[in-house]
Amino acid sequence: MYLGLQGVRGGVGTTSVTAALAWSLQLLGESVLVIDACPDNLLRMSFNVDFNRPDGWARSLIDGKEWQDAGMRYTSQLDLLPFGQLTRREQENYAAHQPTLELFTRALERLSLEGHYQWILLDLPHGNDPLTRQLISFCDHILSIANVDANCHIRLHQQALPAQAHILINDLRIGSQIQDDLYQVWLQSQRRLMPMVIHRDEGMAECLASKQPLGEYRSDSLAAEEILTLANWCLLHFAKRAESAGSAV
Repeated sequence: MYLGLQGVRGGVGTTSVTAALAWSLQLLGESVLVIDACPDNLLRMSFNVDFNRPDGWARSLIDGKEWQDAGMRYTSQLDLLPFGQLTRREQENYAAHQPTLELFTRALERLSLEGHYQWILLDLPHGNDPLTRQLISFCDHILSIANVDANCHIRLHQQALPAQAHILINDLRIGSQIQDDLYQVWLQSQRRLMPMVIHRDEGMAECLASKQPLGEYRSDSLAAEEILTLANWCLLHFAKRAESAGSAV
């Protein structure tokens, strides 16, 4: 199962949610590979990777090396594939490297054929560049992460979501009048809204500082419990549905 996570805009907490969901799925006994597809290369920081370690699949492709060598094991059920650190010049000329990075789609095809992982999670960058579009096309489902604010509200009405997208609310604040008002509007207007939300939780901010996924750092926090509920929902509605479709064929 390929599951992509992409923010409706930047700064909505997509990377932290991706790390937390990967942790929760492996807690449920699922084999998981979590892949950083963002040039910011931040996902690794939730899995105790040294800040100065430049390794990643994109770094390997640009250097003409094997992308598999960049993989890291976090638990017996959870592996990580960082993006890799780009130089300033590479960041400034990122578009020029897109043809090289698009070769990574072959890696996704190989992973699909091998069937080693039950879940492959992709932390996708906001935007619609050619590589991101190709990666989205591999995903069975997309979780479009949104904050309940005017910015995301406008974007949900003026930018198209992927066909396989489901809107997941993150950082919902109890007691915020504007969020409550917008949330009620979304409940009536956004047909792809998921049936659970992730509330604002200081544990989410603290876990990145501790270089751990949320559920490992604070399994008793409200957000960790909500993401565990999300993982169970994904197992029930995504994985089981895929199994049923395969059986029908």
